[in-house]
Amino acid sequence: MAQLAQVPFALKQDQASLRQRLIQIGGVSAWAQLGWLVVVIIVGLTLGPWPETVEGYFSMYAETPLLGLLRDDVTSLVLILLYIGLMPGIALALWQENPLIILFTTLFTGIAVITSLATQSSFALLHLAERYELAATAAEQARLLAAGEAVLASNMWNSTSGFFNGILLQGSGVLLSYLMLRSKKFGTLTGAAGLIANGFDLLQHLLHLFAPAAAGIIITVAGPFYLLWYLLMGRDLLRHARKMDQEPQHA
Repeated sequence: MAQLAQVPFALKQDQASLRQRLIQIGGVSAWAQLGWLVVVIIVGLTLGPWPETVEGYFSMYAETPLLGLLRDDVTSLVLILLYIGLMPGIALALWQENPLIILFTTLFTGIAVITSLATQSSFALLHLAERYELAATAAEQARLLAAGEAVLASNMWNSTSGFFNGILLQGSGVLLSYLMLRSKKFGTLTGAAGLIANGFDLLQHLLHLFAPAAAGIIITVAGPFYLLWYLLMGRDLLRHARKMDQEPQHA
């Protein structure tokens, strides 16, 4: 009987341990996003902007495929994929603040990550670039260029799904940052940095189709605050995970 009485307590301990581990993973993922965002910035400054034409993409991939992949923003896809590790930790840490907001932001972020992965165009363009180099006739090259245009039009930046992905991801970031401001588990500066970063990013995303020059200026404001947000968010999540070790466990 005594052993049976210990079963609920053991299950509670296992659940607490799992929560702690997921929050730790969230903190590490936030710091990984911080480091990777630095890589994204360095790649952008070093390799320059994307080509403006399909021929430019094909030439870029023909010269150096690896650098082409980096320049074609595979690095941004990695940054987005790291939300898979970040979101469970944030959801557990902020669940008590507003379960409904956490439910929807987790769902929206998951949708954004999956569709971003599905619509990233780098490997499709790399394949078409290889075919283009081997094309024997002008007609075949023209077909490949048309295929390249279709790929670019439907990728994670230019498609309808890409537009709404940005709204879902940055909108979720704004809501989560608002909850961080209310929570004692996160510093005030963490929530403020997240609101500014995601808020400005959401604004530039909405303006990009109509005022690309203004959007470019706005995203330069958001960038430094993203660095600060990832840094502080990782710190707060890991600190909260350590405090969980000090919480009393009752049989």
